[in-house]
Amino acid sequence: MKAIIYCRVSTTKETQESSLERQKDELLKLAKKWNYDIVSIIQEKASGYEIERQGILDMLDIIKSHKVDAVFIQDETRIGRGNAKIAILHFLFKQGVKVYTYSHSGELELSESDSMVLQIVSIVEEYQRKLHNLKIKRGMQKAVENGYKPYKNLKGNGNEHGRDRKDIPLQEIKRLRENGLTFADIAATLRGFGYDVSKATVHRRYKEYLLDNDIEANDIDRKNN
Repeated sequence: MKAIIYCRVSTTKETQESSLERQKDELLKLAKKWNYDIVSIIQEKASGYEIERQGILDMLDIIKSHKVDAVFIQDETRIGRGNAKIAILHFLFKQGVKVYTYSHSGELELSESDSMVLQIVSIVEEYQRKLHNLKIKRGMQKAVENGYKPYKNLKGNGNEHGRDRKDIPLQEIKRLRENGLTFADIAATLRGFGYDVSKATVHRRYKEYLLDNDIEANDIDRKNN
C-alpha cells in the first residue's frame, strides 16, 4: 500500500525546522507500523487556513497519479484549519484515501461536528450533481425531440468534416461514474490507461449513454402498453 507523509508548520521561522523534522520522523515510524510504502514526503511552511498551498497541491497531484491509499499527518490541524481542513478531508475521503494521524496512532478520528459537516457537504454535492445531470438530460431529450442527431457530428455519418469518434471504454466510464468519480477524474484515469480523452468527451459520451438507455426504456414501455 502506498502513502504520503504531509508535514506542516505555520511560520517560516528557522525554529520550526525541528518541528518539521520531528513530524517526519514520527510519521515514518507510524507508516512503518501500518505497513505502508511512502511515495512522497511533503514538508511546507504555510498557514493552515490557506487551501492554495504548494504542498497540498503537490499532494493532490501525487494522489491522482500514484493511486495513493493513505496520507499520514501529525494531527488534523496539520492538513488544514477551518474550511480548508473540511475541503481537503472531503477530497481525500472522496478519493478513498485514508488519513492516519500520529496523535491517534492510527486512522483519524473526526469530531462529531466535523463528521456532520462532511456528511452535509457530501449530500449537497450529490444533489447538485443530480440536478446538473437532470438539466443536461432534459436538454438533450428536447434536442433529440426537435430532430438533433448527435451521431451526425461524426465522420462516416454523412458529415465528411465531422470529428472521428474516439474509441473509449463506455462500461469503464459507467463503472467509474457509479463509484463517485468526477468526469475530470475519469478522464485522468483513462488517460493513464492510454486513452487520449478529455473531460468533455467523457461527459458527452456518458450523457449519450444515459439518453440511449432512457429512450430504449421508453420504447419498451410503449410496446408493453
